[in-house]
Amino acid sequence: MSTFAIKSNKLVLPSGIDGFGYLLVEDGKFGQVSVDEPSGVKIVDRMGYWVAPGLVDTHIHGFMDHDVMDCEPEGVMAVSEGLAKCGTTSWLATTLTAGVDETGEACASVREANRRQIEDADFVGAKIQGIFLEGPFFTEEHKGAQNARYLIDPQFDILERWQEEAGGLIAKSALAPEREGVVEYITKATSAGVRCAIGHSSATYGQSAAAVLAGAKIVVHTFNGMADMAHRDPGIVGCAMTSQGVYAELICDGLHVDPVVCETLVRAKGWEHVVLITDCLSCGGLPDGDYFIGELPIELRDGAAFLKDGGNFAGSTLTLAKAVKNVADWGIVTAEQAIRMATEVPARSLGMGDRCGSILPGRAADLVVFDPELNVVETYVDGIAVRP
Repeated sequence: MSTFAIKSNKLVLPSGIDGFGYLLVEDGKFGQVSVDEPSGVKIVDRMGYWVAPGLVDTHIHGFMDHDVMDCEPEGVMAVSEGLAKCGTTSWLATTLTAGVDETGEACASVREANRRQIEDADFVGAKIQGIFLEGPFFTEEHKGAQNARYLIDPQFDILERWQEEAGGLIAKSALAPEREGVVEYITKATSAGVRCAIGHSSATYGQSAAAVLAGAKIVVHTFNGMADMAHRDPGIVGCAMTSQGVYAELICDGLHVDPVVCETLVRAKGWEHVVLITDCLSCGGLPDGDYFIGELPIELRDGAAFLKDGGNFAGSTLTLAKAVKNVADWGIVTAEQAIRMATEVPARSLGMGDRCGSILPGRAADLVVFDPELNVVETYVDGIAVRP
């Protein structure tokens, strides 16, 4: 691998924005940042451009006509390749509500894709940092695009089976707080190293708070797939806004949640606890038309996916880089904060801050370069450049 240094006056580092410096990349790893030009290495001039950690998407189902629920390792790898071109260098392969056996097959396919990516020295794509189980422990009323046929109460022995099939990759599991056995499931899953999230739910504030006390620390795509907050019934949204140490996912495409409501959440929690996600489907990056999410038919029109049956939102076609640009362009946060909401904040929400989300010496050189308007210019995975 080559050694080079990126010159920029907008380096997004854990300590803040470095006013000016050279970021050394050596043999696919980050080196030190210096104000003095290193000698004997190629200089990549990105003055005026944001040089940031690679984006971390902790809730994404697929991309470019491939879905995790296709249960095909090749498709999962294709998603990784596509994401890298859009600035994302780490992701959680996200399942949908399905039968126990099919979910296990999806977990096994992600495990195999991850093995191939690690063993193939020539593969360049976003790294699979784990699996997110979005279902099947949800409720009918707010199931969204989840298939109601397969909704069940949470059972830790099923999670253990899936984790074995996943080779230990399951990092996050979502459930509705009002389901039977929730507290026991969260307690056991958390002890086993799986982060629990609450969503797709009609839960009261009390039920939601009980799940948080048991160990759930993430709210799934806040405002979507849950009861609205009312002044006498704050529900799961009220719990998301007021619970300290809880991270709130947010889809910032301007369609799923109005920008004013996005700002309300960020003001309530602080940007440090709001996780930008995409919830992107396999139709992400594709033209308008008819597609599927799992077994359910959907229509993609004007950049949004809708269920054919009922017309509700089915998910997004958002890229994480676009979410960063949106939340900054809307004036909710600064560009630096927006970048951190898609890098170090999601990594920290899953306890993965030691392997992704930050530029630190010795780490894999996974980074993204934005132009002054926050458009992706290029991505680096292990120090290898990937362009849109």
